[in-house]
Amino acid sequence: MRIPIAREGYPFILAAIVCVVIAGFLLPVLEVIFIPAAVFVIAFFRDPERTIPADRNSIVSPADGKIIKVERLGEKKFRVDSPLKISIFMNVFNVHVNRAPSSGKVVDIVYNKGKFFSANLDKASLENEQNALILENPSGRVFAFNQIAGLIARRIVCHAKVGMSLAKGERFGMIRFGSRVDVFLPAGCRAAVNVGDKVRAGSSILGYWEGTDAGQ
Repeated sequence: MRIPIAREGYPFILAAIVCVVIAGFLLPVLEVIFIPAAVFVIAFFRDPERTIPADRNSIVSPADGKIIKVERLGEKKFRVDSPLKISIFMNVFNVHVNRAPSSGKVVDIVYNKGKFFSANLDKASLENEQNALILENPSGRVFAFNQIAGLIARRIVCHAKVGMSLAKGERFGMIRFGSRVDVFLPAGCRAAVNVGDKVRAGSSILGYWEGTDAGQ
């Protein structure tokens, strides 16, 4: 059976357990601090299985969290003309493993070292550390999703490479300790969420491709 913990968390979990053991030998009173910390670290890196919607035209959330933005942009972004932008904010208690919102081939990855503003602020999309994946679906339509680091997040993890194909709901990376993911969908897509909605990566539907040439 698969262990429902992201492998990126193994070093942090091991370090937390070592701290608990050392505290237990040297100064047991410190276990009151280290045991809850270890539990938090294990919970943060949890990676549960998800049921991916079978509807071929559905677009799923790439992250667990809360919808903080649903808007149509007037300018081109990540090769997508006037995209429908949907932003998901992840707090430190959400699952942080990211999944592909729709199937496609990775045609480009754009990384920006950036800064570390709180991920729920608009300027985070402009100035924070971020990693954007640009994909082309089987019908030739381009869409993108952007991992954005938060105030205390200092490491974006992305396993996808240019030329790789991702399936809808497939894991491709994570962001450590609080973050945000923006999705950019082309014309012909409609949103199925509103600001304030709670979503789960891989299983919650963000929107739909429209037209016979769309889908996974």
